[in-house]
Amino acid sequence: MRASLLQVAVNEGESVDSRRRRVAAMVRDQAAADLVVLPELWTTGAFAYDAFDSEAEPVEGPTFEAMAKAASHAGVWLHAGSIPERAPDGTLYNTSLVFSPSGEPAASYRKIHRFGFDQGEAVLMGAGDALVTVRLPETVLGVATCYDLRFPELFRGLVDRGAETLVVAAGWPERRRAHWTLLARARAVENQAFVLACATAGTHASVPQAGHSLVVDPWGEVLAEAGPDEEVLTVDFDPATVAGTRERFPALKDRVLGLDRPRR
Repeated sequence: MRASLLQVAVNEGESVDSRRRRVAAMVRDQAAADLVVLPELWTTGAFAYDAFDSEAEPVEGPTFEAMAKAASHAGVWLHAGSIPERAPDGTLYNTSLVFSPSGEPAASYRKIHRFGFDQGEAVLMGAGDALVTVRLPETVLGVATCYDLRFPELFRGLVDRGAETLVVAAGWPERRRAHWTLLARARAVENQAFVLACATAGTHASVPQAGHSLVVDPWGEVLAEAGPDEEVLTVDFDPATVAGTRERFPALKDRVLGLDRPRR
């Protein structure tokens, strides 16, 4: 299976419409991939809090339409990163969109863990309450967003729902890049799953972004890692490795806490 992570640069001075057209063109160029992944809030920037309200859109808004067409044009599964969604009741959410190769909506995920410590996203946006998985022909995706990466129970819940490949769209700050790499590898090892972690590059709201998107295998080995600037990171991986890893080293079967079933 081939995945392309589009590490989009989110810099000040570029309009949302211009960036949307540019990213759609990037997606259309990935026809050789099976799965394309975009980062978190790439239309506005994850720290551009002042833009959340003005740039919020309904789920089936302009970004939805552009990404659906791009996925269909390339014939790829597309995790289109996340957008600032305005729900019908006016609440804002940090919402990820997933499309099939025909451009049909396959899933949406409202970010559960909001970042900000009583400011920023934590007060401007509502919290999601549902775990989301998407079944592809080759694997089952588990969907998470940025700050979710710090909460292992969310990922274990995705694995319990069948996830074999964990996709994390992020706008992670450069000053905590060491945590980004460490946590992505930890989520892969403890869940014996692939982790595809796609981050933004550039600087917005005076916050330099980490970049360094990466793909990690179920043993925690980094298969590929991007640099700090805008980049397309493409990697081939075998989803069957997950079942093989879990069979050879069946740590998940030895779980005791957090289970409804009796211990074996």
